[in-house]
Amino acid sequence: MSADTADGNRRRFRPTLWMTVAMVVCLAILVGLGTWQMQRLAWKTDLIQRIETRVGGDPVPLPATIDDPDAWDYRPVTVTGRLLHDRELFIGPRLDKGPDGLNRTGVHVLTPMARDDGSTVLIDRGYIPMDRRDPAMRAEGRPEGTVTITGIARLPGERSWLQPDNDAAGNQWFWFDLPAMAAATGVRGFAPVIVQAGPEPNPGGWPVGGRTIVQLTNNHLSYALTWYGLALTLLGVYVAASFRKAGD
Repeated sequence: MSADTADGNRRRFRPTLWMTVAMVVCLAILVGLGTWQMQRLAWKTDLIQRIETRVGGDPVPLPATIDDPDAWDYRPVTVTGRLLHDRELFIGPRLDKGPDGLNRTGVHVLTPMARDDGSTVLIDRGYIPMDRRDPAMRAEGRPEGTVTITGIARLPGERSWLQPDNDAAGNQWFWFDLPAMAAATGVRGFAPVIVQAGPEPNPGGWPVGGRTIVQLTNNHLSYALTWYGLALTLLGVYVAASFRKAGD
């Protein structure tokens, strides 16, 4: 074999322009997605630690004025006042396991509580199935007079783009819109946090409280490794495809 033939069969790193441009763009996207997931990992880890620290504390009375709502998110609180059952709202759909172990669709009962300090707090009293929306079907679970509720304070959260518009006229709410909810119930305004009632049973069994979700998933590290792995795979394919013979 001549030297010219040997040189002709030798593969050299000779990437094309279009392949290089495409690789750089795709690599930047994949690395960016991996980095974004690492940032989300740090945020979620901090959030989980903050939730676990707050939820484990002792209940404290919710003040009449809340200057920093974020500081109260996931904190155990107590609230005392009169539940305005005639102004209750329904938010859903929500799922719960029935006696047969299968999920059944229902809603959460949101009841304004008027307090002696003049403030009004929206209480998420918990889950009821659809056939219990009629107050007559759960009259025992609507206590009169002054009551004290222990629960978890929660921020209302942002509306998801998947959630439809609330139907105030039909009393069907899909996401928390505190100003609109206050207008629908005829109160001046609600405290900037919602109190999710604890698991203490209500007379008659409805609503079912203790619905606060405190166990959050944290899969961002695996997502980040997936994106970074795809970036390395792309780089490997690019390098392998760019080694070509001199005549190719």
